Amino acid sequence: MRFLVPGLQALVVIGGLVAGSAHAGLFSDDEARDKVNKLQQSVEAQNQANQATLSKLDKRLSDIEALVKGQGMLELLSQLEQLKQELSKVKGDLEVASHDVDLTQQRQRDLYADTDARLRKLEESGQAAQSAGGFVAVPVDGQPADAPASSAPPTTNTPVSAERADELKAYEAAQGLANAGRHREAFDAYDKFLQTYPSSPYRADAYYGLGFAQFSLKNYKAAISTQQKLLAQYPDSAKLPDALFNIANSQIQLADIGAAKVTLRELLARYPNSEVAPAAKRRLTALDAIKTR
Repeated sequence: MRFLVPGLQALVVIGGLVAGSAHAGLFSDDEARDKVNKLQQSVEAQNQANQATLSKLDKRLSDIEALVKGQGMLELLSQLEQLKQELSKVKGDLEVASHDVDLTQQRQRDLYADTDARLRKLEESGQAAQSAGGFVAVPVDGQPADAPASSAPPTTNTPVSAERADELKAYEAAQGLANAGRHREAFDAYDKFLQTYPSSPYRADAYYGLGFAQFSLKNYKAAISTQQKLLAQYPDSAKLPDALFNIANSQIQLADIGAAKVTLRELLARYPNSEVAPAAKRRLTALDAIKTR
């Protein structure tokens, strides 16, 4: 930012011309020489003054640039601090939410443990489990008792074809695995049966067996879904009461006590004389006696 003012440049040129003229013809004149000297001094003084002004302007510009840069950094720091505060708030909210989730899960576990303990106590002091009616108590890792056993396949008076014989053999194999407590293998067998025999008369029973295997494997949501398929696709099946009872037990395992009560009441309303009705009634009585937290 160093430059000469155009007026000053003109003075320098004039001074040079005057000096050249004095040297050429007027240098002997003392008065002219003095004037030239004074003019040169004046030009030099003015040039020095201009240089000083330029230096001041340059310094001021540098100061302004530094100030602008400083203000930009302050603004950046302010935004960064604001972001830190927002991040801290989000972290706090996440910690609170995580704590709430932990409390909810613990509450569900406590509720189920309390429910299961009361159910067992009430049922052990009540009627004995029915064994002749096709029900067996199968306490599999917290699984409620009175779970219905798989029923025998439906009988017919017509001759059994080779294809039907294969179906019956496959179904009985899956049922045997379930009765032996080999629930993973039973699940695979029932699933394969349903895929292999899409028009089998044993499909409703196989759906029930599949859902019960899922329940035994603690896949309660899948068990509910499977039994609901049985209810929807085979509304005339004799397994519907057992399917509803299995749904209710799955809902209890999921700590959904309200839904379990609704399912049990539906079972008793629709099938009051079913073989599973006494067990369902005892279970509903036990649930009604429990006060949820």
